[in-house]
Amino acid sequence: MASTRLPGKALADINGIPLLGHLVERVQRCLCLDDVLICTTTNVSDDIITEYATSIDCKYFRGSEHNLLDRLINGIKSVEGAVGVVVFGDGPLIDPMIIDLGVRLFFENNTFDLVSNDLKTTYPPGMEVEIVRLEALEDAAGRCNDPHILEHGSLFIRKHGNLYNLHNFEATESVRRPDIELEVDTLEDLEVIRTILKHFNGRTNYSLSEIIQFVDKNPEVANINRGIPREWKQHRDE
Repeated sequence: MASTRLPGKALADINGIPLLGHLVERVQRCLCLDDVLICTTTNVSDDIITEYATSIDCKYFRGSEHNLLDRLINGIKSVEGAVGVVVFGDGPLIDPMIIDLGVRLFFENNTFDLVSNDLKTTYPPGMEVEIVRLEALEDAAGRCNDPHILEHGSLFIRKHGNLYNLHNFEATESVRRPDIELEVDTLEDLEVIRTILKHFNGRTNYSLSEIIQFVDKNPEVANINRGIPREWKQHRDE
């Protein structure tokens, strides 16, 4: 709730449902997950998030506000997991099929420490997923003491391919559209998400391909938030 660019965005109303509710519903459509967990902070401003999680019968974990790496580690431990599948609170339209694809790739090769689609941007921003071993996260926590790195979760792992076995999976040609911004950092982003969800009129099983088709037929939608500076770009190949 204490987002610096858009305070309160986690529960921002999008066509009658909080942003977080749209995200949880999408993640719950995945076929590959044992549990869905909302990882929030111990900041009192996030009490409302845990209240919402309880209202939709979703598990939650509260941890460090500024050390996301520590929060991920302890969140995974709280559900006795060995592998965490991480999606981000600013991507409410994430396609469950992308998450399932990442998990499948992770377990097809049992040597990977992290499989993700955010080492290089090929999907529309807002479609990021990371599948990461708990032991790799714990190893990173033991090696890193830079607060700026720690607040970005798996960033130490992603920046040290010499220490960890990383794999980035890329979008197929039909959905290879890094030019379409589907994350929520600003009020303009919220307008884009609202417009897309209004088009689907209550449907929740829409695909990324359908989103792209709608945006291409209505180019004024993508123009709403085109050109907004994005902090993640400093940590990722484009």
